[in-house]
Amino acid sequence: MDAEDVNRAVDWLTRLLEPYADTDWTRPALGLEWSCRETVAHVAHDLTAYAGQLAGAVQDGYLPCDLTVRTDATPRDLLRVVTAAAGLLRAVLTTAPPDARAWHWGPCDPGGFAAMGCAEVLLHGYDLAGGLGAAWTPPAGMCAAVLGRLFPDAPAGEPEAVLLWCTGRGELPGRPRRTGWVWKAALPA
Repeated sequence: MDAEDVNRAVDWLTRLLEPYADTDWTRPALGLEWSCRETVAHVAHDLTAYAGQLAGAVQDGYLPCDLTVRTDATPRDLLRVVTAAAGLLRAVLTTAPPDARAWHWGPCDPGGFAAMGCAEVLLHGYDLAGGLGAAWTPPAGMCAAVLGRLFPDAPAGEPEAVLLWCTGRGELPGRPRRTGWVWKAALPA
């Protein structure tokens, strides 16, 4: 996965959420303890953090910094913050050499950081859609690409449903619902 995937993911999220920009984003996101507002801020934080990890070539943990979104930010402001954070990640992904590595539970390459960025957008897009009453219709090809990179043990099936199952957000026939999960972005040793 690459910078263009991150761009497509954030464009999708913006189109999903823009019609709800005049609604109350203090309501809870589906299945989370966070509000919709906090969930969008979390997405922006993670996109910024992934950009920082890769740009700084951090090898042994996370950079000791956090993104703070002002409390007076409107939903439209929050969408701009996510777009800006995605722009930072895209810029780093575009300029990072293919052999660049940074820490995310092991050495992770640019493609892994792109996949994690897309996963954050898609999955929290699901949480936000549920909280705001929107229809979650993610790009199936992107869901399949995220599964291929982050969940190599994912079962066969419709990519959108499998992605939700892999992250404990949905059910698959014949399989117990997951109560714990972790994605594998780091490259094998």
